[in-house]
Amino acid sequence: MKKCLLLIVGFALSTIGLSSQGKTVIVVHPFTTATGVELPYDLKLMQPQLVAEFKVMLGKDFDIVAETPTTPPPTIYTLDAEITGWRPGNAAKRLMVGLGSGREASDLEYRITDGTGKKVLERKDTVRTNFYSQGAGSTGTLAHPIAQKIAERIKDAKLK
Repeated sequence: MKKCLLLIVGFALSTIGLSSQGKTVIVVHPFTTATGVELPYDLKLMQPQLVAEFKVMLGKDFDIVAETPTTPPPTIYTLDAEITGWRPGNAAKRLMVGLGSGREASDLEYRITDGTGKKVLERKDTVRTNFYSQGAGSTGTLAHPIAQKIAERIKDAKLK
C-alpha cells in the first residue's frame, strides 16, 4: 500500500515539473525612457512589480521572469518597452471635474520578440492610471495599468 501511494505521489510530482517546463517564457526587461522624458519613479523598482503583475494576469499560460533562464526553454519571448512621454496629471482637475479627468498618463512603445529576435508584437499605447488610484510612490501607480494593457495585447496576439 505504501509503495503504491509513494508511486502515485512520485508520478504526480513528476508531471508537475514537466508541465511547468513546457510553458512559454516571457522575459520582462527593465523599461527605459526616451531622451528628454523624466519620470519621478525608479524604473528598476518597476520591473519586479511588472513581473508580479504579469504573473497574475498571464501566469496560467506563461512563465514570467525578469532574467533570461540559463537553460533555454522551447519557446521564449522578450518584452522591451520605452516610455516616450509622461504627464503627471492635474490634482485640481481631478478634484473639481472628477470622472477620471486629470489622471497621470504615460505614452509607451513596446515590442515582444521571439527567441530569434523577430518582432511578434509591436505597439504604441497611452496608459493612464486607474480611476481609483492616484497615490505616489517609488514606482507610481502606472505599473498595474501598464501590465493590464500589455497583457491584453499579448492575449490578443495569441502568443504560444
